[in-house]
Amino acid sequence: VILTEYTYQPPVITTQPESVTVFSVEDLVMSCEASGNPPPIFRWTKDGEEFNPGSDPELKVTEDTGSFAFYTLSNTMDTLKRYQGKYVCYASNELGTAVSNEAILTTDAPPTQQKEKKVNVKSEQGSSIVLKCNPPQSSMEPIIHWMDTLHHIQLSKRVVAGKDGNLYFAHLTTKDSRNDYTCNVQYLTTRTILTKEPIILTVSPSNSVVRSKRPQMMRPTGSHSTYHALRGQTVELECIVQGLPTPDVSWLRKDGELSESRTTKEMFDRRLRFSNISESDGGEYQCIATNSQGKVTHTFTVIVEAAPYWTKEPVSQLYAPGETVRLDCQADGIPSPAISWTINGIPLSAIDKDPRRSVTPSGSLILNDVNFGDTAIYQCRASNKHGTILTNTNVYVINLPPQILTEDGNTYTFTEGQKALLECETFGSPKPKTYTHTTHTHTHTQTHTCTVSLNNGCYLHQMQRVSVSYISLLSPPDRTVILSPPQALKVQPGNTAIFTCLAQVDPKLGPQLILWRKNNQKITMMAYFHRYTFEGPDLIITNVGPDDEGVYTCEIITKLDMASANGTLTLCDRPDPPFQLQITDPKRREVTLSWTPGDDHNSDVLEYVVEFEDQGSKERGWEELKRVRGDKERASLPLWPYMSYRFRVIAINDVGKSDPSKPSEIHNTPAEAPDNNPEDVRSESADPDTLVIMWEEIDKRNFNGPNFIYRVLWRRAVGSGPDWHINVTTAPPFIVSGVGNFSAFEIKVQAVNEKGQGPEPDPVIGYSGEDVPLEAPMDVGLVLVNSTTIKMTWAPIDKQTVRGHLLGYKIYLNRTGSRAHPRAKESEGSMVVVTGPNVEKKVISGLRPFSHYELAVAVFNSKGEGPGSETLSFRTPEGVPGPPMSLVLDSPSETEMTLHWTPPSQPNGILIGYLLQYQRIVESDDSPMQVVTIEDPTVTRLTLGTPLDRHSHYRFYLRGRTAAGDGEPIMRVGATTLDGEPPANISLSVGENSVNLSWVTKKRHRNVSFQILYLNKNDGSKWKRTEKVNSSQSFYQLQGLTPGSHYRLRFIHKNTTFWETDIETEGTGVKEVQTSFATQGWFIGVVSAIVLLLLILLILCFIKRSKGGKYSGKGMASTQSKCPVSLCQPSPLQLSHQTCSETDL
Repeated sequence: VILTEYTYQPPVITTQPESVTVFSVEDLVMSCEASGNPPPIFRWTKDGEEFNPGSDPELKVTEDTGSFAFYTLSNTMDTLKRYQGKYVCYASNELGTAVSNEAILTTDAPPTQQKEKKVNVKSEQGSSIVLKCNPPQSSMEPIIHWMDTLHHIQLSKRVVAGKDGNLYFAHLTTKDSRNDYTCNVQYLTTRTILTKEPIILTVSPSNSVVRSKRPQMMRPTGSHSTYHALRGQTVELECIVQGLPTPDVSWLRKDGELSESRTTKEMFDRRLRFSNISESDGGEYQCIATNSQGKVTHTFTVIVEAAPYWTKEPVSQLYAPGETVRLDCQADGIPSPAISWTINGIPLSAIDKDPRRSVTPSGSLILNDVNFGDTAIYQCRASNKHGTILTNTNVYVINLPPQILTEDGNTYTFTEGQKALLECETFGSPKPKTYTHTTHTHTHTQTHTCTVSLNNGCYLHQMQRVSVSYISLLSPPDRTVILSPPQALKVQPGNTAIFTCLAQVDPKLGPQLILWRKNNQKITMMAYFHRYTFEGPDLIITNVGPDDEGVYTCEIITKLDMASANGTLTLCDRPDPPFQLQITDPKRREVTLSWTPGDDHNSDVLEYVVEFEDQGSKERGWEELKRVRGDKERASLPLWPYMSYRFRVIAINDVGKSDPSKPSEIHNTPAEAPDNNPEDVRSESADPDTLVIMWEEIDKRNFNGPNFIYRVLWRRAVGSGPDWHINVTTAPPFIVSGVGNFSAFEIKVQAVNEKGQGPEPDPVIGYSGEDVPLEAPMDVGLVLVNSTTIKMTWAPIDKQTVRGHLLGYKIYLNRTGSRAHPRAKESEGSMVVVTGPNVEKKVISGLRPFSHYELAVAVFNSKGEGPGSETLSFRTPEGVPGPPMSLVLDSPSETEMTLHWTPPSQPNGILIGYLLQYQRIVESDDSPMQVVTIEDPTVTRLTLGTPLDRHSHYRFYLRGRTAAGDGEPIMRVGATTLDGEPPANISLSVGENSVNLSWVTKKRHRNVSFQILYLNKNDGSKWKRTEKVNSSQSFYQLQGLTPGSHYRLRFIHKNTTFWETDIETEGTGVKEVQTSFATQGWFIGVVSAIVLLLLILLILCFIKRSKGGKYSGKGMASTQSKCPVSLCQPSPLQLSHQTCSETDL
């Protein structure tokens, strides 16, 4: 039997009150939730004093079982300031009091748009500049975006947005000119976006070559900064630099290495960001900015401290009477926190002392021999200067026998990876000990027995777990996990929605089934025709409409388990335009515009854009006037005097912009005198005897009334008396003639309309047109410092003769020739050195020694240069020569070295010889330097007399010499050439008709020639010889070989074989033909004898015919009839049977 007292539960704070900054009356809500039995009773303290929200008529209290909240009924922010403070919630029942964390309530006004003047910034190409944002002060951290009319400003290493919101340019280019640099300030908490007045930036091209500039720090300034941070915070160090070319920025930690896990570089390496900073990150960091002109550094000292955090918290438990309770409470922080204890929210110091209760030096609370009266909730509090943390611990003193609460006979089936929890819930005080015993009943079942015991009893409880199979018992399958669940989709009507459901399924679980449901109803393709299709893990819905909205569930089903995940489909679209625009509360320069929102189509309106159209300048179209938050339905609009307005409103959500609303009725503002005078009043006088007065024209909207004109006033700055010359014009410039050259005037321009004048303008100084200077500098002199440097001086110029702003002096230097060739007077080079206006001496370097020069000095202003001073001629003394133009090393033998060189191109004097230095190169670099002095300047070749080490390399330095000393050296590294030898380690690559031979050529060795002898072992031919091969070739191809043949290769150098080998060519060789009888000797002899016999018979036949020709024709005729000619030409087969007898003939 479970004792009734154990159904009581001490209070536990389940929802802590949260600190809040109140920007509007809706924000003031303070709530606290707690569990317990009996249900807890709530009370509050404010700044340590009891606070009853229910007794305050300005507050509304909502109380429910386990929760308590209060909020304000006031409609004004002023009444909320008295509720600022630190609040603590207390929840109590019969078992004690739980204490919440401290919640701080503060109030702040939401940031608002301030009226600003339009800023016009001008600068020159190559200069650096900062465009200020100046966001309104607020307790919220703003998000800054720099934009033009439609797009974000492209940021880069050259153009950087600082943490202060400003836009920094390391150097300007003409492409940076823009009239709409707009800083947008966003406050997420109040959902406010403030658009600052656009800044006009004009970058004028430089009149001269843009000079490179060393890096300089723009933010922070100086060379050292200190940052304080709390553990766990995000900290950013920032280095923004200027320079040309754009500097590169790198970061290092001076006292260690940067943490790769907690530090990242952002904003093109201009920021070093610490995420979740820890105490180990404290130290010195340095940013280094470099370009081709130099570098600059800034050091940051980062000091990391920590608010208190728990390292060990006490545990709530049941205790039996007489036990000793130890509540260990340990916390850390910087500085180290102090530990204190309260009981039911009451400090120990305010409770009667009890010898059974003590606190150790480490902060642990020890209760000896506890009794039922010690049941309470104990609070451990850790505090330092950065904050306080608190934890509640329940101590429940009770005496109960052990019991098992879990039912018998429970059966569990699991897959691997699932949490296999075999329940064995116990009860008792003190806490019972649990024992588990396992018995194998058969191959597929295990029985687990749970035993609990206390001094007064022992109880048994049995559970069974049955696996699916013997195999799964040995190697159970992994549970099915959905890796990529369906998402919450917002889709416009007519578009396609795709839900993806990717899962990891163990192959042991067999094939998976993917089932999709919509609003818990199974989806079939037949039900939704062709718009719903399944492609692997994807559900694709085309041409989405209103009927498709709902909750979509993906189910991955296997034979052992199932996993599911949900996603939603919501139709969204651009909002409908607002309607019912009304103008109320009209004032001289302000009006209130209200409207009724249109349908937002399931996508909250983020903001409204109020636009206006000037009825007097319709060609300008509709222009943006103000933006307000999406939860507002009215806006106070600032207006210009003397304008005719129509307004319209556009709603914006995540999908896009609505169509514009219908225009409002026309609203006219009355005329007033001008608010401002023209800016940038100046003189731009270019011609002598003329004063040209210029200014920036005022925008037509700032005329503030009809008949607008400019009132121009001027007078001489000195000696002209108090009277002003006055004239009017409608546009700049205003030109005054006959005023003399470069005379100073006070000038001012005032705006005037029919209603009156603008404020009294302040005068500025301007000058009439300049003319070229009249005189040249006097007393020009120079001093020779050395062979390449002179020091010049001159008397200051009379400012009256400059006839303009003195910009400086120009020194013209012309080299007329070398002193080595005095008759040559041609100009060989000139330079112009420009100085500032207050310079009266100049050191000029970079001259050529041993040369003739002429120089002159002139003064210049913006109109041009004055006459030059008298030409001074001077000669630079002899200097040391430049390096020889070339140096070539040649080694005729293993120990000899010959040097060939070309004289210096710039002897800077008369060459008197050369100085040769050389030393052997060794690892210690301390070998002695050998010196050879060459007295003859015409010598350009030298063979060293001292033998060199054939195994060493040498470093050679050759300098020219003049009377002024030794010149710059030309240096070469070389070594002698060694005697050649045939190659070794020859590699072969054999083909059908050739073999490729390759070897490594030895460095520094002379070339030697060798030959290759080769013999075909198959055909019995003789040795063949190649042409001569050079060892420097490193490759040779031996061609003309017979496929499928064995060859012997022999490599010969100086009639000596230095390497030989056997090879076999690839392919098939010519096979031997079988001998026939026609090729036998006896057969050939027989045939030859027969042919010879036939020839003899033919000859005899012709002889007999010749003799028969001397008889008469009769006898001839008879002869022919008896012995035809054919019979005298028998074939070889007829020879023995047919003959011609003498009587026949």
